[in-house]
Amino acid sequence: MTTATITAHGFTGFLGRGAAPRELECLLAVAAGHTSKEVARDLGVAPDTIDKRLLALTTKLGVKRRAALVAEAFKRGLISPAAVMAMILAVHASMAEDPTLRVRRGGGERRIETRVAVRRIEVALTA
Repeated sequence: MTTATITAHGFTGFLGRGAAPRELECLLAVAAGHTSKEVARDLGVAPDTIDKRLLALTTKLGVKRRAALVAEAFKRGLISPAAVMAMILAVHASMAEDPTLRVRRGGGERRIETRVAVRRIEVALTA
């Protein structure tokens, strides 16, 4: 089974899940942070056309703001990040060194105690 998709602005939108093709194009552009005028210029239509398509989609999804529209679209599976994001995550997971687990300050227990003592003295002097 093949799913029809639209890929634009670094996101992939899935047709047949409740959004018209033009609504999906507008949603992908909004998800990428573009304004109505920028989207209208890219698609060759008036900015009011973009606003109307987004209004129709917000009504369908039951939200009021553009940020909520994008969040709801992600939640319902209308849009997802493109394959580049998946590749970045896969490469990051395969790396052996995790920067969040790296200890930046080396040294033994005595060095840490000295650092804590110096910090206490500095705090006492400033107070």
